[in-house]
Amino acid sequence: MSVILRIDLPMIITIDGPAGAGKSSVARALAARLGFRFLDTGAMYRAVAWVAMQRRIDWKEVDRLAELARSLKIELVEQGVLVDGQDVTRQIRASEVTRVIKYVANAGPVRGVLVELQRREAEGRSVVTEGRDQGSVVFPQAECKIFLTASPDERARRRWRDLALRGEALTFDEVLRQQNERDENDRNREVGPLVKPDDAVVVSTDGKSREEVLQELTAIVRDHLPGAHLSTPAAQASARPSSHATQDGTEP
Repeated sequence: MSVILRIDLPMIITIDGPAGAGKSSVARALAARLGFRFLDTGAMYRAVAWVAMQRRIDWKEVDRLAELARSLKIELVEQGVLVDGQDVTRQIRASEVTRVIKYVANAGPVRGVLVELQRREAEGRSVVTEGRDQGSVVFPQAECKIFLTASPDERARRRWRDLALRGEALTFDEVLRQQNERDENDRNREVGPLVKPDDAVVVSTDGKSREEVLQELTAIVRDHLPGAHLSTPAAQASARPSSHATQDGTEP
């Protein structure tokens, strides 16, 4: 008999962790499983960086970057990312964007704009949100916080395979070097550094399939979200109707 994770109130689940740990794909799948909205915050920063590159904005001009972020209509849709109606899902994942993302992520005024956008997107909704500082800065009140990680070699190997599939011919050593540099920048940046929130549950994805990781995360959600309870379909059918809406997702 299948088991249903039923959540009766708006809930926020944050998934933080280093680049390449698999946050985006796992967070998206977890949101789908729970019936939550998926908030890909990294895509927001990438979108701003990509547009800034197209418009040749100097990375030192943080006020112009913030104004750019404020002026863009960034939409996180089911299949990707739209900027002012243009699908930029593929473009923002290119390695040249990865190399310059730090200039946007480290700019306090830009982060201020995007943090407010992220909070508006989550207001009154049940969301799974992933990034670098979701549990520590953006949603410190989140009911469930997860810190997803993997070994440096494993993370670089995944990134290398993804780039190869996109036709980008980087060596594994180049990808690992770029990743190590990014990790260092993420940990030491002045604004929104990568940290593990004290109340986050650490999950390593090394040697695990995505389904195994999903099962582990679903169990964490079940154990940590107040207002969440398990019930069988039969129990749900016999229960009295609630006066408010529920969001249901099937647990493995």
